[in-house]
Amino acid sequence: MQEKILILDFGSQYTQLIARRVRELNVYCEIHPFNHYPAIDASVKGVILSGSPFSVRDKEAPQIDLGGIKGKLPLLGVCYGAQYLAHHFGGEVAPSASREYGRAMLSKVQAANALIRDLGDPTQVWMSHGDTIVKEPTGCEIIASTEDVRVAAFHIAGEDTWGIQFHPEVYHSTEGIKLLKHFVVDICGCRQDWTPASYIETTVRELREKLGGDKVVLGLSGGVDSSVAAVLLHKAIGKNLTCIFVDMGLLRKDEFSSVLDSYKHMGLNVIGVDAGDKFLGDLKGVTDPEQKRKIIGRDFIEVFDSEAQKLKDVKWLAQGTIYPDVIESVSVNGPSVTIKSHHNVGGLPEKMNLKIVEPLRLLFKDEVRRIGRELGLSELLLGRHPFPGPGLGIRILGEVTKEKVRILQEADAIFIQALRDSGWYDKVWQAGVMLLPVQSVGVMGDERTYESCVALRAVTSTDGMTADWVHLPYELLAKVSNDIINKVRGINRVVYDISSKPPATIEWE
Repeated sequence: MQEKILILDFGSQYTQLIARRVRELNVYCEIHPFNHYPAIDASVKGVILSGSPFSVRDKEAPQIDLGGIKGKLPLLGVCYGAQYLAHHFGGEVAPSASREYGRAMLSKVQAANALIRDLGDPTQVWMSHGDTIVKEPTGCEIIASTEDVRVAAFHIAGEDTWGIQFHPEVYHSTEGIKLLKHFVVDICGCRQDWTPASYIETTVRELREKLGGDKVVLGLSGGVDSSVAAVLLHKAIGKNLTCIFVDMGLLRKDEFSSVLDSYKHMGLNVIGVDAGDKFLGDLKGVTDPEQKRKIIGRDFIEVFDSEAQKLKDVKWLAQGTIYPDVIESVSVNGPSVTIKSHHNVGGLPEKMNLKIVEPLRLLFKDEVRRIGRELGLSELLLGRHPFPGPGLGIRILGEVTKEKVRILQEADAIFIQALRDSGWYDKVWQAGVMLLPVQSVGVMGDERTYESCVALRAVTSTDGMTADWVHLPYELLAKVSNDIINKVRGINRVVYDISSKPPATIEWE
């Protein structure tokens, strides 16, 4: 039985980060909504209560029955979780005199306490709350304070129950990972045996049991998730897996042939489908971004379904779904608003009457890469930037044509190669070129030109939810601009996008 820590989510933006920090300790954990979590069984070694945008004093504040947890299992309340414990177990929570947000220095009051032992005194932590605990819970001892917060951390005597009014999971809490290790390893007794090797061994065994001799089809995109999912499945069921790689005519320059070749070197059974003419034909005259996405998604389903129907006795559709997608679909606030209307395999299971298998559904993106390394995938593939499902179709603003795709592919190839050559590629989370529906006057030699403008985009991010533009060196930008203008017919102007997200999305459409 896989031991685990349960993280009960009250809607905090940091909840996924708590899980990632726990997993960095090679301890398996799961996030569940506070109002919908599984039965507590012998596999659960401890429970963490997350923060929340709510105040415990609000009428609509999340409520949870801790009867089967508190006093029976190790319990750590973080921020809202700590205030919930105080508010409902004999303490008092009130609005802070001033909102406590940002760095603070934590000083020990009970230095020997198991949760904070061997932390620096003082040590930097990150506060983020509008309320504060003004009276600690019944039977509790204060174990740490800051200059402004008397009850920064507490321990309920006689129980393995703690509350902290800061966020140990964020980078700014410099010894936060050490505090979390004290909780999940020392207090909860977790063995730290959840490693890439153990995950592969367990997952391969479970896939063999689940799939038996059934045949599986998987849509490859050339990205990290679908590639790692394919190799895991191949390890489990071998020739019973067939992969389909569709070229929509909207991939990067030479990507279809190079990716197809790399998959064959990995021993995968891959069918490559050149469907560019269909996609570009159906996109003719279409300028609305949402309509473009829907056409690309619909065409993908039709092409994939047509190829899959040629295979005999397929019973499963494999998907590269990862844990953030799973969490989002069962979030505290319900499924999130649809920002992206495309999904490479959306609608396929129903259309093809197939069951779903998702070998990566428990993993975060960084864990997928760790699994990929353990499986022997190349760093070139594992380090690839994210690429939008609709491909260059949403990096060409306005109508998509074969000539525009050619122009953008050439410009994009120059930009990406320059990032690789200069050592910047691995420092950037995502980069690409946008072809704008703008033409401007230029002079080339003795001739006047009236050609297109492209925008370069390079951002840093951890999950794509927020992003900052990258301060690329002027010399690098100058070289890229010069090379694009000199080598790509049809472009005479290059600009650099210095907008961050929010408000500016990473893609322009």
